[in-house]
Amino acid sequence: MNAPLSELPLITNDIKQLIEQSRQNVAVSVNAEITLLYWNIGRRINQEILNFSRAGYGKQVIDSLSRQLTLEYGNGWSKRQLHHCLRVADVFPEVEIVHALRTQLSWTHIRQIIAIDDELKRSFYIEICKLEKWSSRQLQERINSMLYERTAISKKPEITIANDLEVLKTEQKVSPDLVFRDPYFLDFLGLADTYSERDLETSIIVELQRFITEMGSDFAFLARQKRITIDNRD
Repeated sequence: MNAPLSELPLITNDIKQLIEQSRQNVAVSVNAEITLLYWNIGRRINQEILNFSRAGYGKQVIDSLSRQLTLEYGNGWSKRQLHHCLRVADVFPEVEIVHALRTQLSWTHIRQIIAIDDELKRSFYIEICKLEKWSSRQLQERINSMLYERTAISKKPEITIANDLEVLKTEQKVSPDLVFRDPYFLDFLGLADTYSERDLETSIIVELQRFITEMGSDFAFLARQKRITIDNRD
């Protein structure tokens, strides 16, 4: 029995969803293989060619290898790319870690994260990026805006940071310190490790008041809170 024409849009949408899901699965699979390939290349170069040495002979090996691979496989094998391979193998020495990351983060994500030297800071971006499903562009914007430094957790002892990140990783539970964000550094505002929202508001207003009074007599600070009525609306 043929399906009526009225059902054609529904069938079409179902087929489109199947196609999109298949494309997504292929993209995830390809990315996972690429990431593992780059890790294996970096590990092989490190252990069997450079023996963890970067000077002298090591530089010559990288230059020569880049030229040979470029001739054989194209422009994707520059010296810079090989250094990315080396770096990912250095940062994630265990293959189990790579297996866990490669299906959740793209190679572009991983390349941005391995540029971070601090291990806790790196872990913060990995876990938050996975949780919030940032694009690689969003991740880079967060790194550039110093998101980690603007969270309350960055002011805590290292053991506290590590514990909160482990809870986030294993239980998907986000502590308040991990998500508290403000464009002002807490040190600049003179806040201690523990503070209330009122403390934060007061500190910000103090800095604004100081700035306004420094602008000269053309500016005045009237009050910390002032009712303003426009068209009978407060």
